[in-house]
Amino acid sequence: MDPIRNPYAPGAGQRPPELAGRDDQLRAFDVVLQRVAAGRPERSLILTGLRGVGKTVLLNALRSTAVRAGWGTGKLEARPDQSLRRPLSSALHTAVRELGHPRPNESAHVLGVVKSFAQRDAGAGAPLRERWNPGIDAPAVRGRADSGDIEIDLVELLTDVGGLASDLGKGVAIFIDEMQDLDPDDVSALCAACHEISQSSLPVIVVGAGLPFLPAVLSASKSYSERLFSYQRIDRLNREAADRALTAPARMEDAAFTDEALTAMFEATGGYPYFIQAYGREVWDLAPASPITVEDVAVAAPAAEAELAVGFFGSRYERATPAERDYLRAMAQAAEADAGASDDSSVTTAAVAAVLDKKPQSLSPARDALMKKGLIYSAARGQIAFTVPHFGRYLRERG
Repeated sequence: MDPIRNPYAPGAGQRPPELAGRDDQLRAFDVVLQRVAAGRPERSLILTGLRGVGKTVLLNALRSTAVRAGWGTGKLEARPDQSLRRPLSSALHTAVRELGHPRPNESAHVLGVVKSFAQRDAGAGAPLRERWNPGIDAPAVRGRADSGDIEIDLVELLTDVGGLASDLGKGVAIFIDEMQDLDPDDVSALCAACHEISQSSLPVIVVGAGLPFLPAVLSASKSYSERLFSYQRIDRLNREAADRALTAPARMEDAAFTDEALTAMFEATGGYPYFIQAYGREVWDLAPASPITVEDVAVAAPAAEAELAVGFFGSRYERATPAERDYLRAMAQAAEADAGASDDSSVTTAAVAAVLDKKPQSLSPARDALMKKGLIYSAARGQIAFTVPHFGRYLRERG
């Protein structure tokens, strides 16, 4: 097979040639956009799932849908060590520009509020780069969104942005990736602002994506967050969608898979979109001709697993300390010992402690550190699970 014509794209957040299995989410979001633009009540959206299920890809696809609807959009990726003010200001700057309000003075005023919001954290002696936002030419509007209370400021900021969009009969959507990494104060402020904006019927929505414990983060911040957002769990693809993710791109290149090859691919990838793309690329490059057979899949499997071991699993494993790696391996062994569990299932903290022959309390520092690094999460009280699918298998094979 010609590697130049290889259609598969195993990249972080890179849209695959066929976005299979997400039609329901795209249709539902289109309804949300139309309802909000019409002034009808609608909740903001939260996407959750493990690594590799395509949350970022879907987030980008939803943003494209909003752009086609004429909305103003902006996107940011949350980081544990970064305040929300500056990245959100950059995202809203983009959104206001996309709206293209016909009265420049009104756009300039809102951009001035955005600039004021961004610069509020900078003191009198702060460096110039902290006091001046080179992307916003409008002067900062003093006395608006600059109180220093992130909750008050965010409400004022989104109110002004929403009013600008409402003038045009459009809306603004802010897309936040890795939302679980927001600072707790920023999460609380964002929830409060979404609540206020919803009550005011302003056309502003937030679309967040994060790991499975993101709903718990939001709930811990504001008790009403369970009713404030619409939660959608993004999971692995079913067999039909997984087959389509492979066959549709191949068909565009006049190639095909045998039924046996598709079965082998589904068994190897578990239906996880990132794994499908990784296996698809290796199988395509190593298969001698179309149709791709089950033998081709077997030949390509070691190369695909080696690629995943370095780029998907290994990069995360290397972030852990020796004590944390012991904890991860113990989780993998505990899952293997539980006949009813899989690598994507949760295990009890007591079972992990038993594998290490230690008291659960003594392992709390390693567990908490791994949770902060986003490698594991608490699936329920006393239970933990990997945020990365098939991570247990990788750890056992690594030895």
